[in-house]
Amino acid sequence: MNKVFNSASDAIADIPDHATIMLGGFGLNGIPENSINALVQKGTTGLTCISNNAGVDDFGLGLLLKTRQIKKMISSYVGENAEFERQLLSGELEVDLLPQGTLATSIQMAGMGIPAYYTPAGVGTEIAAGKELREFNGKLYLMELALHADFAIVKAWKGDKAGNLVFRKTTRNFSTSMAKAGTVTIAEVEELLEPGQIDPDEVHVAGVYVHRIFQGSNYEKRIERRTVKLS
Repeated sequence: MNKVFNSASDAIADIPDHATIMLGGFGLNGIPENSINALVQKGTTGLTCISNNAGVDDFGLGLLLKTRQIKKMISSYVGENAEFERQLLSGELEVDLLPQGTLATSIQMAGMGIPAYYTPAGVGTEIAAGKELREFNGKLYLMELALHADFAIVKAWKGDKAGNLVFRKTTRNFSTSMAKAGTVTIAEVEELLEPGQIDPDEVHVAGVYVHRIFQGSNYEKRIERRTVKLS
C-alpha cells in the first residue's frame, strides 16, 4: 500500500464538508500547518474540529475560523483568538470546552477502542450538564465519551514511507494519541525517509496507524509569547 502523497492538497482532497477532524499540536506548537492551509484553499465547510486550541487570528485554526469553515470546536484552550470569541458570543460557532485532561483522555480512549469512561473532572460544574453521574467508593464521577474523528491530521519531525513517525521534543503532545483515534490518519513531516531509516526504538507512532504521509515545507513554527502591559 502506497501511503505517500505529493502534497497537503492531495492528502486532504477527499475530506468532505461536515467531517469531524482532529488536528495535533499544543497551542501553536507542532500544528499541521500545511494541511490547515490546504483546507483553507479547498474551502471545506461545516467542520467539527477537535484540537487543544483554536489557533490565533492569522495562524493555525484561526485561518479556518476566519473563513467560517468550522461549525464546531471541541477544545480545552481558546484564549488567544479574538475571532473565535466573536463567533462564540454571536452564536455562529458551537463550542465544547473540556478540561485539558478530559480532552486528552477522551482521545486516548478512542485510540484504544474504549467508548466511554468515568472521571471526577467537571463534576459539579457546567461541564456535567446532561451527562451521566455515577458514584464509586463514595465519590461522584462523570461519564465522558471517547472522541473519534473521521480524519486525524498530525505534524511530525520525521517519518518514513511506511508511516512510522518521530516527533521532536514537546511536539508529541496530543499528536501521538490523535494519530490512533482517526478513521483516516494523515501525517505531514519535515523529513520523509525510506523504510528502515528510522531506528525502531525511536518510533513514537507506528506506521500501522498512519494512512497518508507527505513531506511538508515552509513551516513557521510559531510559539505563544507572554505579553506584559506596563501600567
